[in-house]
Amino acid sequence: MQFSAKKSKEKLIKVYRRKIREAAISRTKAKIALQGKVLKDFTDDQVRDIVAEEERDLTSDLKTKSLLALAAALGFGII
Repeated sequence: MQFSAKKSKEKLIKVYRRKIREAAISRTKAKIALQGKVLKDFTDDQVRDIVAEEERDLTSDLKTKSLLALAAALGFGII
């Protein structure tokens, strides 16, 4: 029973990380397009750094929104 729960948790985390990565890649492509450049103007390392930064931003945003939703659900006023 515990093994199944652990496996489900790992699967959920894997899906979560994949969705975050996909969103980060999408945001990176948009950011590059807004600069009037193409992906080939950047090295692989630069692209990886930009995607990693977007992943950190997305994760931070999700954590903040989750805390706000929890506070709202508990009925706490946000000041």
